Amino acid sequence: MDQAEQLRIIKASQQARPLARVITVTSGKGGVGKSNTSINLAIQFRKMGKRVIILDADFGLANIEIMFGAVPKHNLCDLIYQGKNIREIITWGPMEVGFISGGSGIAGMSNLSRDYLNYIIQNLVQLDAIADIIIVDTGAGISDAVLEFLVASGEILLITTPEPTSITDSYSLLKALYRHPRFDEKATKVKMISNRVSKEEEGQILFNKLNAVVTRYLKIPMSYLGSVPEDVQLSRSVMQQEPVSLQNPTAKSAVAFERIACRLLGNEETQRQPKRGMAAFFSHIVGGKK
Repeated sequence: MDQAEQLRIIKASQQARPLARVITVTSGKGGVGKSNTSINLAIQFRKMGKRVIILDADFGLANIEIMFGAVPKHNLCDLIYQGKNIREIITWGPMEVGFISGGSGIAGMSNLSRDYLNYIIQNLVQLDAIADIIIVDTGAGISDAVLEFLVASGEILLITTPEPTSITDSYSLLKALYRHPRFDEKATKVKMISNRVSKEEEGQILFNKLNAVVTRYLKIPMSYLGSVPEDVQLSRSVMQQEPVSLQNPTAKSAVAFERIACRLLGNEETQRQPKRGMAAFFSHIVGGKK
């Protein structure tokens, strides 16, 4: 499928239905709470009346489904290769948060025929009618696959902890993104969340340190969404495979996730956050691999 045809499909879908807000959650290294953040923000959005779907794009790992306590029957590969439609590959978790396992499907999209891509994009268009917000949970680190997702996304949540390795890896990720030939800093909003902090001030200091270096050397504008404290209740909820925002809504971490979700929705209302929708998101990825 050439770029002109992709644009025609996307334009037609935009006229037919509203677009979902696509939020990509990422981190410079593993083990910093990226998937936990994705799930708990999804739960908080649902509590605020938003329809939410999580796309697990962490190839080879099943963090989202493990934390959901649900095993999906199908993944994106089944849509691509087995003729399943988009609704058939959605697993519904707690509070009717939808979940799509990416498997290795996305990685192989650039090798598909025109007819296959047409079919996939037309299916992905339907997600804009099913969800108000789509959270893309990427793999950790600086792989080509992760960078493709970040380049395609207009809104990136960067999860960082006070650990020195997390800070340096977050900077390395942003540096790789900045150097990507298709990165457009004017069309991309990077928002940082400080995770596992001992107090709110520590989170702000962490952001200030990273932002100072990023502003000086990369010229990527960043904003700060807030922090999530170290919380034994959160650790307990992970072990029991239930989001802390459901298991213990008054826990320190759950309250922090609620506050961050409110800020994200507040940005949407006051700043009229531009929405791309899933068809445009994936077309950007596929088009960049031609």
